[in-house]
Amino acid sequence: MSSEGKHFSDRLQKALKEAGYSAYGPTELAHQFNKRFTGHPVSVHAARKWLMGEAIPTQDKVRVLAEWLTVPAEWLRFGGYESTDGKPASTANIEPAYSRLIADVQRLDPAQRTLVFEFVRMVTRLNHGSGD
Repeated sequence: MSSEGKHFSDRLQKALKEAGYSAYGPTELAHQFNKRFTGHPVSVHAARKWLMGEAIPTQDKVRVLAEWLTVPAEWLRFGGYESTDGKPASTANIEPAYSRLIADVQRLDPAQRTLVFEFVRMVTRLNHGSGD
């Protein structure tokens, strides 16, 4: 199991619990998901892999899960966006292009993320003339 898969599984289980579906096993997850998904149905085995952190669903499936569980799709797939109470923060006020950018940055390795953050800080300082 990858670290990314484990983190996705943790977020999925947290979202299920907060939406009142904490007792869901893979059979019920697959059934409920397939009721909402217009594509090819997922198997119980696929749902088990999501819950166990052995696989991460494709983005179209993540969006359906997020809509069903009323959490931001970006949070469900990539994490972050935690508010002070530990719940996923709303991304309703973030423009879609920025949400995609945030998702892209989160897929980078830590060293690459540091470079991105330092670049943004540098440009911000140049534009605003501030020391930090």
